[in-house]
Amino acid sequence: MMYENEAPALTREEVEVKRKALKSLVPRSSSDQSASGLSPSDLSALEQSSSNQFLADHPLRLHVLASGSKGNASAIEVSSTGQFFVIDCGISCKRFLQALSDCHLSLENLMGIVVTHEHTDHTKGLPVLCKTLTKQGRGVALYVNDQVRQNSKEICSLADNDDISVDIQHFDEHSQLSFASMQIYPFATSHDAASSFGFRVEYDNDALGFVTDTGILNDEMMEALRDVRILGLESNHDASLLKQGPYPFVVKQRIASDSGHLSNAQASDALDQLLSPRLESVVALHISESNNTYRLPAETLHNVLVRNAHPGQAFCGFQNRSVSL
Repeated sequence: MMYENEAPALTREEVEVKRKALKSLVPRSSSDQSASGLSPSDLSALEQSSSNQFLADHPLRLHVLASGSKGNASAIEVSSTGQFFVIDCGISCKRFLQALSDCHLSLENLMGIVVTHEHTDHTKGLPVLCKTLTKQGRGVALYVNDQVRQNSKEICSLADNDDISVDIQHFDEHSQLSFASMQIYPFATSHDAASSFGFRVEYDNDALGFVTDTGILNDEMMEALRDVRILGLESNHDASLLKQGPYPFVVKQRIASDSGHLSNAQASDALDQLLSPRLESVVALHISESNNTYRLPAETLHNVLVRNAHPGQAFCGFQNRSVSL
């Protein structure tokens, strides 16, 4: 079945070019491979099964620079100009800059940063990154909710440091942000933070949804994520692995609560409701190294697509390797 916006088949030469680009979709570091639950043959199959993903150029691209309990950062790019904004910087500045390079993004094209919430796996890289930009003679626009700002040591340190050039701006779920003509619509999520947000991004008739760090997806969140071409969807833990895992009981309760993190099953249920002819890619985000594997969310989301005879593809964001869609 050919959907209206599905691209035509590639030539043999184009397939080879796209195949090489797919290396960024597969974990290569030993830590990612060990956490994945995937054998070398599984990883090869993942790369091969993804070989038709890069079907055509689109206005928006999502680059998952790092995703997991140890640190998170993503970039959303206007493909025609290379301009982009960043969602969170919870990794070291060195790792962040390397990830940008891996994704062929130039720091000169960074238009701004938005922060989902104050937990350090989303903010700890901000001070050094903003200091680095200041040394280069550049300021940066940092969009953060006031409650998040007040509860983040990292962001407070930026506000109190006159030697760092950063323009801190407030946003909430009623705001509309804009970077390089991209329109960003924040929506509130349900997490044990002072405040927390996901985002819908629109540009040139393209749309992208991004949500992590939420224990539930209510009607408002689901509406913000509908009819997108790329969906970044939290798939943090497997319920059985969480129950049997090493965390203290109180932590397990927090993760599984309505203000915790989405499970693989919750992500599957959400994707089932969010399928549309426009959707091409769904990427599982914030995958736990202790209570999940990369195989489980990838298979779970893939099975939703197969069950619905949907041509979209499922991917994973990795802790130590960037993924570009």
